[in-house]
Amino acid sequence: MASTSFWALGSSLLSVAAAQSTLQLQLSDSLPESHSAFISPSFAGFGIEPSNLFSFTGYDTPNELTFNLIDNLVSYAGAPPHLRIGGNTQDYMVFSEDQQQYTWIINPNAVGQGAFASDHMLIGPKFFEVANRFPEGTPVTWGLNLAYQEPDYIERLVTMAQQVISGIPRLNLVSLEIGNEPDLFAQNGFRTGPWGGDVYTDQWLDRASALYTQVLQPAGLPSNFFEPGATASTIGTSFQIQELETLGIAVQANGSSNSYIRSWNQHDYYYYIGVSTYPLTLNHFMTLSTTQDQFRDWERQIQQAHNTPYPYALREMGVVGPIGLEGITNTFGAALWTLNFFLYTATLNITSVQMHVTDNSNASAWQPIEMYNRQPFVRPNYYGFAAFDQIIGPSCQAQIAPYDIAAYPENYGGRITAYSVYQNGALDTIVVINANMANSSESNKASVTVQLSLPSSLSGQVLHLAYLSSTGADATSGTTWNNLDFEQSGNGRPTTVNDGLSGQTVTVASDGSVSITVRDSQAVAARIGSQVGTGTANPSACAAIASQSPGIGSTSTTSSRSSASSTNAASSIRQPSMSITGSSASATATNGVRRISAIIFSTMGAALISGALILWT
Repeated sequence: MASTSFWALGSSLLSVAAAQSTLQLQLSDSLPESHSAFISPSFAGFGIEPSNLFSFTGYDTPNELTFNLIDNLVSYAGAPPHLRIGGNTQDYMVFSEDQQQYTWIINPNAVGQGAFASDHMLIGPKFFEVANRFPEGTPVTWGLNLAYQEPDYIERLVTMAQQVISGIPRLNLVSLEIGNEPDLFAQNGFRTGPWGGDVYTDQWLDRASALYTQVLQPAGLPSNFFEPGATASTIGTSFQIQELETLGIAVQANGSSNSYIRSWNQHDYYYYIGVSTYPLTLNHFMTLSTTQDQFRDWERQIQQAHNTPYPYALREMGVVGPIGLEGITNTFGAALWTLNFFLYTATLNITSVQMHVTDNSNASAWQPIEMYNRQPFVRPNYYGFAAFDQIIGPSCQAQIAPYDIAAYPENYGGRITAYSVYQNGALDTIVVINANMANSSESNKASVTVQLSLPSSLSGQVLHLAYLSSTGADATSGTTWNNLDFEQSGNGRPTTVNDGLSGQTVTVASDGSVSITVRDSQAVAARIGSQVGTGTANPSACAAIASQSPGIGSTSTTSSRSSASSTNAASSIRQPSMSITGSSASATATNGVRRISAIIFSTMGAALISGALILWT
């Protein structure tokens, strides 16, 4: 096959041998020129649609499945995953002290504008009570309502922010997000008249200033506590990072030596139903090069962010919006895609990625309540989180470098990715993802032989293998990672199994050579000298990462909650639920969702029909 460049930021060269299905990797024991910064143990996180918060946390009792799955990740990475409590419905919510139910309720006196009124959802103290159930020290970005603009909008906003700060003392609130995807406000009826980055900047600064002077400053908190942008579309608009900075969004805050900005915040989806212009198939989805194609415009946004003093976070990411696509997002192929996406985005020096979850989405890592006549369960893509967290470990010293595949074996174009993981500057783990399609029904699945050429100093070293595997790309259950299964227990706790592959070892020959086999639709992590999933934290390194985004609340890196006695909150009584995720894009058949454009209200209508909006009464 013709030579194909895969990584825009590639460093080391991965050359492919002439023999079909053989890869030769020449590896150095020192960091390549292009590599990531130290990766936060909270990097691989979740974004929870606010209207679905009770579904994931539980109502009057904790949701056992959710907290067991989160606690697994804490034990692997050494810290809780970063959570974003935000989405479309943050711009529908207002606070009422009198609302004492374990749910949100419809506001009988809504007056706000919008296709869905910007104050039509009432939450009360229980909303923060259930959020506070997440593991101690969980870093949180909290979404506030920008859409509401009635005369009391500052009072409403200040009240909500005060409730956030006081209501989640166990958690580590690191930032506030004012408004979800404001670039779509004209389309969804939140704003009329001229609307663009200039008007948004004025309104955002108005609210950030009020929150600083009335909430943060009295509490002794800094002004730079906000994440502007939160956009689904920037290309061809005035919502690009460089545009917002030119418009003055980074102005120095009154009474402070800093601006109001903690981090830039943008959103993306690989594909969006009703907006993307080609039919998505599992075969196309597993061509991993389409992920980078889709993300190329966002790489430019990342570079714009790196030209400012502020980091870049991808706070709402998804495979298929608004609620996934059966046969694609609920398959093992999505687990391989998820692992690859985390490794890839880490190499771009994104600080954190939050995969958006709703209770009714086939793309969520688990289904937290009874839905679609099925009890709560774990989807394959959860294993992508577990694999990533075990691969980077709890050290806070992991760095990742991608390989530039100069030529693929025949029939593998764009379907193989490879990464090297370094710990404290030394080569630690090699990861190879073979996303070539192999369905469960195939009895004889092809494989790729990975021939490693390691430094001769590693002669005699043992490589410990961990596989991410299932019966095929189309499998919806039966996934394993590193001899772990998260489905059998029924409550999210891991079960030790024997996948027939993980736990094996291979020894480096005297010339530094060693071979590993990776089946089609499978991934492997080969760690030098130790099993994948073992390691310890470096306290000073973890403190350095934590200091980059200090927040409000505990900074503990371990969970103190015990979920052993908690009961599953998914009772037979269904609670109101809403989930409309708002990113949108136009696409081509070859590059996935690439150029992001404004969503149209008809897409929201399609989402309603497909079940993205579910109201139980």
